[in-house]
Amino acid sequence: MPVTEPAASVTLEAVELRVLHLPLVSPFTTSFGTETVREVIVVRARTTDGEGWGEIVTQHEPSYSSEYTHGAWDVAQRFLIPALLEARTFAPEDVAGILEPVIGHRMVKGGLELAVLDAALRAQGRPLGQYLGAVRDRVPSGVSVGIQHDPAALVDAVGAYLAEGYVRIKIKIKPGRDVADTAAVRDAFGGIPLQVDANSAYTLADIDTLAELDRFDLLLIEQPLQEDDLVDHATLARRLRTPVCLDESIVSLKAARDALALGSASVVNIKAGRVGGYLEGVRIHDLCRDAGVPVWCGGMLETGIGRAANAALAALPGFTLPGDISASSRFYTRDIVTEPAVLEDGQVRVPTGPGLGVEIDPVALDEATVERVEVRT
Repeated sequence: MPVTEPAASVTLEAVELRVLHLPLVSPFTTSFGTETVREVIVVRARTTDGEGWGEIVTQHEPSYSSEYTHGAWDVAQRFLIPALLEARTFAPEDVAGILEPVIGHRMVKGGLELAVLDAALRAQGRPLGQYLGAVRDRVPSGVSVGIQHDPAALVDAVGAYLAEGYVRIKIKIKPGRDVADTAAVRDAFGGIPLQVDANSAYTLADIDTLAELDRFDLLLIEQPLQEDDLVDHATLARRLRTPVCLDESIVSLKAARDALALGSASVVNIKAGRVGGYLEGVRIHDLCRDAGVPVWCGGMLETGIGRAANAALAALPGFTLPGDISASSRFYTRDIVTEPAVLEDGQVRVPTGPGLGVEIDPVALDEATVERVEVRT
């Protein structure tokens, strides 16, 4: 449950889905592959009191996750949206329970929940941050830097982001592009807050290589092993001095509880889409805060919709490390909201308007739309 009063109920009339293609400012490379265009699904929930917006953060293919655009498109239309329309009148806190009979598909569920939540809060005039329990009006902004052509190119990219004012650098790594890349950044920029993200690219057979990263005084190493390797992560964590952070492994409150019990992580990355929504994200935050485990908010190359929601989540008290909430211009020449997130003294503001606190740019939205459908009763 959110830490403040529940939102008002909505009466749902229809849900619109759009597949968007948004060209990235520059290619984004991880151990999973390279993206040049962000394919994402935007949700509009139409209610008797107004509308709300959400974002389903799937990608074109099931590489980061088993979820992908057209699988999400299908399950949303065939099962999840009809379940919500059948319920018709409900509170945002009820969405997860209504959708629970459908197994998995957390990113879709999270996007639908956010649209309903936005609609309810807009009708009440309540900001999302206030509803979730935010304690700050802005959050420190880190940037995620994809794998570059070589260490020199990586240093150039990091230098440019530091010049823009980002307060934390995260670099992607994979076997063969790890120690030398990290050394180049550390040598070039001294004691900057630095962390690395492996996106599950390693196994315990690579433990000696991963241990070499200890000498770089990193904030953390993110998701070094496969997402279901909680036991192996615990083994690795006992060997490393660098804190191990879990990302892909944290798909629910239960997964987070299990990881902490096993000693698989000492830091947790919370991505609302990956865990099934912002309310589950708050529950994971509460668990970690009570356990004294720091959390931070990861990114999925969100549009201005998800970016605004991420900022609201990251303003909760347990988010003590800078997240991946960068300026919109880091990824997109033109976002789909009228006032995209910008970097101000190394921070991003938490929107204070009703609901998400951002408004959709209808022209930009239409230009990016490649497929659209509306589901009604």
